[in-house]
Amino acid sequence: MAPIGKLYGHPHQPQTKAILSAAAISGLEIDLLPFEFGITNKSPEFPLAYIPTFVDNEGFRLIKGTTTARYVSALVPKAGLLGHDVKETALIDQWVHFAGSEIFIPAANIYAGMVTKDLPTFTEEQRKYYQERAERSLKFLDDHLATRSSGLLVNDSLTLADIILATAVQRVGQTVCGAKEREGAYRHVFAHFEKVTNDERIRHLFGEPEFVDEALAFKAD
Repeated sequence: MAPIGKLYGHPHQPQTKAILSAAAISGLEIDLLPFEFGITNKSPEFPLAYIPTFVDNEGFRLIKGTTTARYVSALVPKAGLLGHDVKETALIDQWVHFAGSEIFIPAANIYAGMVTKDLPTFTEEQRKYYQERAERSLKFLDDHLATRSSGLLVNDSLTLADIILATAVQRVGQTVCGAKEREGAYRHVFAHFEKVTNDERIRHLFGEPEFVDEALAFKAD
């Protein structure tokens, strides 16, 4: 099958993983082009420097990872990534937004503040705030997954919500949750992560999780 378009993005970027995973499960191909942060996306072709950016074979362009992943998921309805009826689709949208705003953002801010040092004024107070926000959301999520016999968010097959959540939880495991939390308080969340990322169609896109042994502790420079 010929690729449906091209994607400018970094393979380690969570949004890129989500887009390529949606394509793989739908039986579609997307060309991931060579990309260098701060160089490729500073060209006139990227007026807002957004990545990932998707361009299909007719020149149709999309920015923002979740938007693009949802578009790709909609191209092959029988793949079931957006559910099988209106209620399932609504639940999928609910969990996609929850994963992005309540799981990924807190963990990503801690990662940017403490690992990549992209937030030079990051403080212990901020770390504590994002940690508590993530933990509250993880508890809610774990309670939900504990009721799911399939181990998945909405139905018995992989949906876009499961993919987006897995990308968010990978960042959580790199920042907020050490081995103790992964095996204890949030074991259903990380069982979900294992289930999704071990799917043979997308395993190669997630790579090694690079989880921390203990939750990151703030160290002033």
